[in-house]
Amino acid sequence: EKVKSMSIAMPGRIVHDNQGMTNFQAYGLHGQYINSISRSGLNEALLDEAEQAGVALKFNHACKDVDIQSGQVWLDKQSQGNWITDKADFIFGTDGAFSVMRGKMLRSDRFNYEQHYIPHGYKELSMPPAANGDFRMDPNGLHIWPRGGFMMIALPNLDRTFTVTLFLAFEGENSFHSLRYPEHLQPFFEKHFPDTLPHLHNLKEQFRQNPSSSLVTIRCYPWAMGKGLLLGDAAHAIVPFYGQGMNAALEDCALLDEMLDDFDGDWQQLAQDFQRNRKPCADAIADLALYNFIEMRDKVADEEFLLRKKIEANMHHKYPDQWIPLYTMVTFSDLPYAEAKKRGELQSRVMQCYKERFGYPDRPEQANLQAIMDIYHELAV
Repeated sequence: EKVKSMSIAMPGRIVHDNQGMTNFQAYGLHGQYINSISRSGLNEALLDEAEQAGVALKFNHACKDVDIQSGQVWLDKQSQGNWITDKADFIFGTDGAFSVMRGKMLRSDRFNYEQHYIPHGYKELSMPPAANGDFRMDPNGLHIWPRGGFMMIALPNLDRTFTVTLFLAFEGENSFHSLRYPEHLQPFFEKHFPDTLPHLHNLKEQFRQNPSSSLVTIRCYPWAMGKGLLLGDAAHAIVPFYGQGMNAALEDCALLDEMLDDFDGDWQQLAQDFQRNRKPCADAIADLALYNFIEMRDKVADEEFLLRKKIEANMHHKYPDQWIPLYTMVTFSDLPYAEAKKRGELQSRVMQCYKERFGYPDRPEQANLQAIMDIYHELAV
């Protein structure tokens, strides 16, 4: 309840075209919505809860090394070279995408590791409140400016600001490299994001000062080794385009909590069981996040794509237990990511087969939903 009070509900995307016209696209049915929340605010809330539960918090202690076999950890207090050691029966490595603990595992035999940077990066900008103190745009939606190959999004904050994120390739046309000179910035925004210019104050200064950051997917295995287990980004960092990176980490905790119900005191066995259960789901959401970047930047402005989404929404309304849109499965259910991906791929084949056999109609209500369901059962077998 505390976290909900810090959140802003967003029931859909608000898509902006080049002329500044907007189109609302609902995420789901029955009042379903995602939430915009301050990352620092959420961190503070979780730290407060942990402290109240009796967790001993040591701030400004940087992890420098781990002996996973013995459970010993070396910490640099205040980052002044003042190393201290600590020891535990079991260590959870939740130290992010560039985890020290994972780095130690990397030197072990038969540890598989892959990192993949996409050609695009991101830069955050800030949109202040209007003169009257209100939001400058509708806060009840994720604003997106899809431009084919690149895009910009904006998320509302409780202080009536928007966090605006520009996703561009690092090199080539329409890239951070092509905008390296300040005089190129204004013409670029006038061409691609004209409706944002009255609202982005000090654009050149923000663009110059704020860093251009990269986007990486990290896959590794095993997550469990000796007296340690990787969780969250340390085990499976993903790109942000499904809005599931933090959710996937929290879901790690939820699954581990469920498994503790049958815990018999063997931490190492619990870790082995956890990673076998969770690894396929982590790989699935990594794939889905990469695909959703293409959808957000290229497809949400495509008429055929939007028609198909509306037909699928009608299918979900008529066959709610059999046909669930992929986004709904991932975002509004506790269905494992791997199962959602598998079902989504089947439904995609069904819709493609329907298109090849009958062609898409002019309007979604004209689609033969029974024929789609017949194809679904045919391909499912």
